[in-house]
Amino acid sequence: MFQKIENQYYLEEFILPFEGKLRADNRWVKLAKLIPWKSIEERYANRFTSHRGQKAKPVRMALGALIIKERCGFTDRETVEQITENPYLQYVCHEDMKGWWQH
Repeated sequence: MFQKIENQYYLEEFILPFEGKLRADNRWVKLAKLIPWKSIEERYANRFTSHRGQKAKPVRMALGALIIKERCGFTDRETVEQITENPYLQYVCHEDMKGWWQH
């Protein structure tokens, strides 16, 4: 089952705790802007023809984590740890810091 996320974060909307902001010139922010998330999501959603089973993770979360893992050479566990600790990596994955990595 696939559930599309309607609200995509933009850099200006991504708020850090303590009211910090991400820098637009960061390498991860630049990379995230290059990826055509919407067209990838459309192709990804078409792979889920059944309405049975558990909901799939959002494509930006899944692909973003895979990109981070491969670019940095992390293990699966280390990828999760790095994303949990780094707001720039959270931005790539569209993680809004509400802890849905545990779900």
